[in-house]
Amino acid sequence: MSLRSKILPDLIKAVSSIIEQNAEEVTVLDQVLGDGDHVTNLQRGLDALNQQADEIAKLEWAEAIQKIGMTLLSTMGGASGSLMGTLFISMSKAMAGKTEFNQQQFAEVFVAGVEAVKKRGKSEAGEKTMLDTLIPVADKMLKGGSMDEICQSAVKGMESTRDMKATKGRASYLEEKSLGHIDAGARTSQLMICAIVDELKNNSGSLG
Repeated sequence: MSLRSKILPDLIKAVSSIIEQNAEEVTVLDQVLGDGDHVTNLQRGLDALNQQADEIAKLEWAEAIQKIGMTLLSTMGGASGSLMGTLFISMSKAMAGKTEFNQQQFAEVFVAGVEAVKKRGKSEAGEKTMLDTLIPVADKMLKGGSMDEICQSAVKGMESTRDMKATKGRASYLEEKSLGHIDAGARTSQLMICAIVDELKNNSGSLG
């Protein structure tokens, strides 16, 4: 069974719900290391996506993912909006000409998006950012990991940021004081990935 873009509205709702449920926790994390507005910006983008969900569901994959990226880029603002927009816009370019995906194909598309985020943010794994969640997930997907393993990779990557010293963004000014705290972007990335995994399992059992 191949995944079709008509599932996107359900995924958007699932992501919106999990972010809402954990908004207070993530805001506290972001107040420690950042500006404290990460969740507000993310929810603004998700609200815009929910308003366009029916339209997105009618598009082919590349167009749907591009619309998601452009919407996040234009509504979220800040560094997170730029990076999330880059993730999806780059994924859409890798999807060009395809209408269905199995797990391996989708993994390759996701890797392309993550590589673009690395380039845009001039960052790598180990610098206490959302990439510490996204990179392990991309690696696990490429290796054909199960849905549960993909979520577990996201959780492990997110948790790893607790013991990292921030070297990017506002958090980098805290230097040693950034140790002992989970990065808010890594946390929201993990929450979204695991919510998508749960929704896919409920819908079809797998990507492939």
